[in-house]
Amino acid sequence: MVEKQLKDRIIETALTLFEKYGYHGVTVDRIVAECGASKGGFYHNFKSKDELLYHIHDVFITYVLNKAQEAYVKYKTPTKRLCAIIQSFVRVFHIYKPHITVFNQEAAYLKPEYAEKINAKREQYKQIIFQVLREGIEAKQFRAEVPVEIAGLSIIGMVNWMYKWYKPDGPMSIEQIATAFNDLILHSLLTEEAKRDEDISSFLLSHVGDE
Repeated sequence: MVEKQLKDRIIETALTLFEKYGYHGVTVDRIVAECGASKGGFYHNFKSKDELLYHIHDVFITYVLNKAQEAYVKYKTPTKRLCAIIQSFVRVFHIYKPHITVFNQEAAYLKPEYAEKINAKREQYKQIIFQVLREGIEAKQFRAEVPVEIAGLSIIGMVNWMYKWYKPDGPMSIEQIATAFNDLILHSLLTEEAKRDEDISSFLLSHVGDE
């Protein structure tokens, strides 16, 4: 428990410092001084400052990947799977906002061995979205005239841009933002046949609002 508290304190301090001064503007000495730890305590939890930066990147990417995999197992239709994936994708910007800000500022400084691991998870996440879109087209729930790659990358790009504008104390809650994204994305992808389906219509009413 004490070790976890120390690790969390190191991460929180590093996030604040990296966000303010940049990765190269912060030393391990500065991190341990700010969080009241020792160098021994730091190196017990992280092999290096590089590994700490990797951990900051990995934690939120692992979160969205796990949530996408859970959604795929839990729901049985492409529409419901995509809705759940988008909801968890949006929520990550609230849960891990400092991590994502640092990621977008400092990703270029990841060592190649760490960048490879992160990129592998990002690719895995992208492929889950592509798979759901392909299955939606096959099930005649999503429009075939919208290419899977363009639809998938558009979803990822739109939601990722939240790091630029999302404010936890803004006029819309994170749940309202997730609903708005689902409304925009699903209504642009769904076929007319899918919109007339009772199960899908009922689901849309409860998750993205009335048409």
